[in-house]
Amino acid sequence: MIELSWPQVSARRLERAGLGASTGHAGPAEVVAAMCGAHAQVMSAAEASIGLRLDGVTRAHVRAALWETRSLVKTYGPRGTVHLLPARDLPMWVSAMSSVPASHHAGPPSFRMTPEQIGQVVAAIREVLAGAEMTIDELSDAVVAATGPWAGELVMPAFQGMWPRWRQAMAVAAHRGAFVFGPARGRKVTYTAAPAAPPASGVGRWAGDGLGRLVRSYLTAYGPATPEQFAQWAGGPVSWAARAFEGAELEEVLFEGRRAWVAAGDTAVPGEPPRGVRLLPYFDAYLVAGRPRELLYPGAAAARALAGGQAGNFPVLLVDGTVSGVWHQRRSGSKLDITVEPLRDLTPAQLRELDEQVERVGEVLEGRPRLTIGPVTVGAHA
Repeated sequence: MIELSWPQVSARRLERAGLGASTGHAGPAEVVAAMCGAHAQVMSAAEASIGLRLDGVTRAHVRAALWETRSLVKTYGPRGTVHLLPARDLPMWVSAMSSVPASHHAGPPSFRMTPEQIGQVVAAIREVLAGAEMTIDELSDAVVAATGPWAGELVMPAFQGMWPRWRQAMAVAAHRGAFVFGPARGRKVTYTAAPAAPPASGVGRWAGDGLGRLVRSYLTAYGPATPEQFAQWAGGPVSWAARAFEGAELEEVLFEGRRAWVAAGDTAVPGEPPRGVRLLPYFDAYLVAGRPRELLYPGAAAARALAGGQAGNFPVLLVDGTVSGVWHQRRSGSKLDITVEPLRDLTPAQLRELDEQVERVGEVLEGRPRLTIGPVTVGAHA
């Protein structure tokens, strides 16, 4: 059995996630495919995640890919969180994520929905958004009209108010391909029908197997990994992930002495350990998928850059493949004040790389950056 070390795996993941010396990706859709989706709850962070992996790309290019050429779509992805995904891969994602067993017992009985009610809401969303773009209020009125008053009962605590019952099915509806996000209408989010997509492409029997393709894509980017780690990343039960691994063509390896899996035959690693300085924004895919946490966040990094063990709540400074600090950016007009708090001493060469990364952040976000090295006083993102 092949044995792989953390430096080997770290270098492999950095290269494949578009964080190596040369990404080799042609544009936003290609790099998002390599990342297995870009977390987009914080849209500026998604723009930074993509732009920092591509030479000369700014947030304007990402927005054009999303709203003009439509090579990207914004929808609910792994863990039921908002992601940017390649439009060409949407059939794979819908096939894979719709296979996650639904939990019908989440939350108090007063606002649960039955499987039949969830199905009604999904069907209603699909029907009312065909050829339309709606704000959440317009969509809510249409869904309640199509299903019944029960769907509109204000039973879900949300921020300072209450949401109608049907909204708990939004992630499920997206996972079943009923909608994607549409372009903003002023300051309001809109929703629209999912775009028509070509038949799923692939090799052999994997062409139509969305879950199998997603497992292999995930392992290509973030393997070696285990079913438990895939379940945590995707937001499904371990039993579901284990079955997905059993149905895929995988190869077992030893990763730092522990059993893990890669796609069959995909055991290649770079010849050199990871090198370089990177600034990664909130919820960067590399951070969220990166496990084991104790190897990616060694020593003081675990206490400083994880929030209750959860990755992504802090933007991080990555040095030679491991988290070595946190950072924050504050915008005022075109000015970007970027504060970086290293958790280790940086060499002169690494400080020069940090300067280059700060300049690159400014280019991606179309601002004029200024670097301060010192404590970051902003807490974790919720």
